[in-house]
Formats: sequence, structure tokens, C-alpha cells
Amino acid sequence: MSRDLYEILGVPKDASDAAIKKAYRALAMELHPDRNPGDKVAESKFKEVNGAYEVLKDPKKRAIYDQYGHAGLNQSAGGGGGGGFSGDPSGFGGGFGDIFEEFFGDIFGGGGGGGRGGGRGGPQKGEDFRYDMTVTLETVMHGASERIRIPSIVRCETCRGSGSRPGSGPETCSSCGGSGQVRTQQGFFSISRPCPNCRGQGRIIRNPCGECQGQGRQRSEKTLTVKIPPGVETGTRIRLTGEGGAGPLGGPSGDLYIIIDVAPHPIFERFGPDILCHAPITFPQAALGGKLEVPTLVGRAIVTLPPGVQTGKRLALRGKGLPHLNRPGVFGDLVVEVRVETPVTLTKRQKELLEEFENLSNQESQPESHSFLDKVKEFLDKMSSK
Repeated sequence: MSRDLYEILGVPKDASDAAIKKAYRALAMELHPDRNPGDKVAESKFKEVNGAYEVLKDPKKRAIYDQYGHAGLNQSAGGGGGGGFSGDPSGFGGGFGDIFEEFFGDIFGGGGGGGRGGGRGGPQKGEDFRYDMTVTLETVMHGASERIRIPSIVRCETCRGSGSRPGSGPETCSSCGGSGQVRTQQGFFSISRPCPNCRGQGRIIRNPCGECQGQGRQRSEKTLTVKIPPGVETGTRIRLTGEGGAGPLGGPSGDLYIIIDVAPHPIFERFGPDILCHAPITFPQAALGGKLEVPTLVGRAIVTLPPGVQTGKRLALRGKGLPHLNRPGVFGDLVVEVRVETPVTLTKRQKELLEEFENLSNQESQPESHSFLDKVKEFLDKMSSK
């Protein structure tokens, strides 16, 4: 690779890590071989983009490149042990985990390192994946079983996850004896590091499977049923054990985490297990009181309006809210906030009645209004006496 790495990704040399990652994602999604089958030009560019990102995402490698260019990278690469499978079972280099973020939103860091050789011998655990799911408030009320179809990394059926061509098998690494570790003595200290011969796997594949290029896993899609318990909140995590990425070379699968996001509701606002709705009422209803029908998430309910109720008054219906996530059978409240609605159009007769009502009003019928007017009169009298 002789082209400028920043030019390959289309970013300036002072680009932030986030900008580099964003540019890489866009190019990787555009050029990935799965989207361009048989296109050798796209394949070549995909490899080039991956190579550039592998350097620029690493602060140490980037610093070496910025100071010494490609020559510095070539010198620092001496001694082997770099590279390896970084999550892309298509065999076209690293970056598969970053591409998956376009589908899942994020990849948890807890997996087995995607088979990069983490210093442990034997098969490693696959990646943990994240899937963002939006649910309605009705789903929060009742719970549900949702079917989702997601991209994933699955075991290669041709080699049954071994990575070796059918009829052959992996060999125990002669350098580390299958431990994946080699020890070197430096004075009084014994230092252990991943075996450079097998890259920490403990095994070497002499005849790689042609279907998965020796990785033991492939890109695919799968359909899953997700059970959503009642009472979930935005941010609730549902773990599906073993539904993440298949481990490299027959390793155990990672987990899939479903991250819940509760969509806004056209009527209700949520406050934990309680829900709030605003109910407009007429002036006569506010003055006289009475029964008011209000919606709930399970049907209808009746709330009693006391005579003289004011805008902003909150009336609670106990147990008509949402279920508690971790307390089965316990529900929050439905809070109804009343708002007195002022008529915007009046007939001549309605105006006459309201004017008559205004003339008959007294301090007892409208204490707040009369109290306010008394305070205003007192204030103005003091101002005028100065």
C-alpha cells in the first residue's frame, strides 16, 4: 500500500477518531464484497480501506505513520504476530465488527476478541451483539413476543466450525504445544505472550475450508423470537444467550443483547410505572363537577371531577398505570391532569349568558380572582400615594 492512508479514507490528517471511524464505516458498507459480488475493483478498494483503517484506528500505529510514513510501519511490523481475523469471515481482512455496528448500533466489547488471538489457547468465544428494538406503550403494558430477522455470524456448516477442509483437521501448534502461549526468560522474569506461529490459537489449519476461508464461521441472517416482559423501560437490556456471533474455529457463540426503546405515545406520558394524560374539560364541567370518561391502556375509566376544579388539578386512578418490571402484579397509577378549555367561538345567546353570569359573580364564587383584584388595588393605591 503506497497511497496516503488519509486520502484512502477521504479524511484530513487532523481528523478525529470518530471522523475516521465514520468514514471507514461508510466506505466499508459501500465496497463490501457481499454488496459487490464479482467486482474485483470493489474488492481491491475494500482491502485498501480496511488496511488504512487498521493503521489509523490505532493511536500508536497512526503516530508512527504520521512521522515516518509507510516505511515506519514496515519497520515496526517486524517480528510477525500482527493482523489475524478481525471479525470478517469473508476473508477480506478486518472491520467486520465495525460494519455490524450499522445494523446493531454497537458491539459490546465483552466477546472473545473475534478470534484475534487474545493470548488464550483453544477456541475463543464469539462477539456479543446489540440490537435496538422500539416498542409501544401497549407492549410495555401487556408484554409481547416479537420476531426479528438480523444479520449474524454463524458456524460454517461445510467444515462444522473447524475451519479445515472436510476430511482434514487442525494441527496442534508445534511452537507452543497447543497452549497458544510462548514463554521467554528475561533475567529473573518469565514473560508469556501469544504464540506468533498460531497467533494464540494453539492450532494451525494447513488446509483451510474453501467456504469460510478457514475461519469456521460465515455471515448469514437468522430469525429469532424475543420475549418482551411487561413493564420494560427505555434502556432495558434483554440477553439472548448464545445468539451473538459464532466463535472462531468452533468456539462458543457470544450473546445478543436487545436494547429496548419505548416510543412516545399520542395520549400518555410515562413516568416510571405511572402514566399521565391531559384531559380537556368545559367551563361548566369545571364549575359543576361530575363524571369524566378517560382512556386507559386497557380500556376506559371514570374519574370524578370535584365542583370548582381548576386547570392543572391532578386526579389519580390507582393501579391503572403500567406494571412494575420486577414486581409481578403491581401496577402504577394513571394520573389525569385536567385543563379547563376556553370556548373560542360563541353564539349571541352564549355571550348573553356569560355576561349575565359575570354580573352575578361575587367573591364567594371566584375567590382567587377577587383576591387578586384586591391585591392589585392595594398596590396601585400605595404607588399613587408616593
